[in-house]
Amino acid sequence: MRIGIVTREWPPDVYGGAGVHVEHLVAALRALPAEPGSPLELDVHCFGAARADATGHSVPAGLREANGALQALGVDVEIAAALAGADLVHSHTWYANTAGLLAALVHGAPHVITAHSLEPRRPWKAEQLGGGYRLSSWAERTAYLAADAVVAVSAGMRDDVLAVYPDLDPARVYVVHNGVDAEAYRPVHEPETVRALGVDPDRPYALFVGRITRQKGLAHLLAAADQLPAGAGLVLCAGAADTPAERQQVADAVAALQARRDGVVWIEAMLPREQLVPLITGATVFVCPSVYEPLGIVNLEAAACGTAVVASAVGGIPEVVDDGRTGLLVRYDEADPAGFAAGLAARMGELLADPQRAAAMGAAGRERVVAEFGWAAIARQTVEVYAEVLAARG
Repeated sequence: MRIGIVTREWPPDVYGGAGVHVEHLVAALRALPAEPGSPLELDVHCFGAARADATGHSVPAGLREANGALQALGVDVEIAAALAGADLVHSHTWYANTAGLLAALVHGAPHVITAHSLEPRRPWKAEQLGGGYRLSSWAERTAYLAADAVVAVSAGMRDDVLAVYPDLDPARVYVVHNGVDAEAYRPVHEPETVRALGVDPDRPYALFVGRITRQKGLAHLLAAADQLPAGAGLVLCAGAADTPAERQQVADAVAALQARRDGVVWIEAMLPREQLVPLITGATVFVCPSVYEPLGIVNLEAAACGTAVVASAVGGIPEVVDDGRTGLLVRYDEADPAGFAAGLAARMGELLADPQRAAAMGAAGRERVVAEFGWAAIARQTVEVYAEVLAARG
């Protein structure tokens, strides 16, 4: 069985949860024992320069000055042409979905989509991308409605997919959770690494890791920060802003917060794993204030590092954070941002003031991740979806 994997992100150009998912899923699929008479062959096609382990596709010359969404569709056309011979195409995010759609039309290969997020659930992108958002929304909708199967990364995400695209046959929408590499993300106690990042490892601190985008709720966390216990630190590992304006808003808010209290550290970078894992391990609590999150792979990474999680109860997060056992959930209401900020501060404050309870939750989180979210199991479930789709095609 020859599978064409299509993704915008591929190492070393991975900046979000979808890219992490594809990287680890492919590795796990390649590590599966070969089925007698039906070995699994994977061809990865990604955006950008050539890679040793993937075929890179650059923006066509005639589109290099075009809108970013048009550039993505231009890359998709080239990828679709390269997918001849694939038995099945599996695409990730709207950037790559059109390549799968076109390959299905031209080559007859069935198309499977993994739903990492939905454009209609991110309306703020219209402010940033204008017509590009209209095009990305059209591309996503067209691909989803034509796909042979849609894989949602959580049950909450499946509900979202069917709500946004009610014409989809529910029997074609599967749930296969995101996973985490529990060896790559494990407790690593290196206080000197933490100190080298400008963070005091001897001080209880809450940690945020994510991109600067409205989806991740960083503004709500900054609004909550003044209500944290005196003496508690707050570390923001936040970069890759959606727009210069959003980056400036965060910079201004952080500067004002640092003027009011100490222990506030902004690391404006997406750290390599050898620095990130000790930083997560050293945190008393990991905080995820997202306003939209199909699953939240970063919460799995934090739990795998043995760190308690405080997170918003949106999307698939409640499937990852076991409220009261591996962390604490906070209700999010778009109409009550002050209440959400107060809830974040209260739940974070509980654990910052009780490190033993936080440590017990972190240990429970690590145990659950190892048992339920390993990539080998997720790879097997993915292959089962492939087999069902191919069987349905006859």
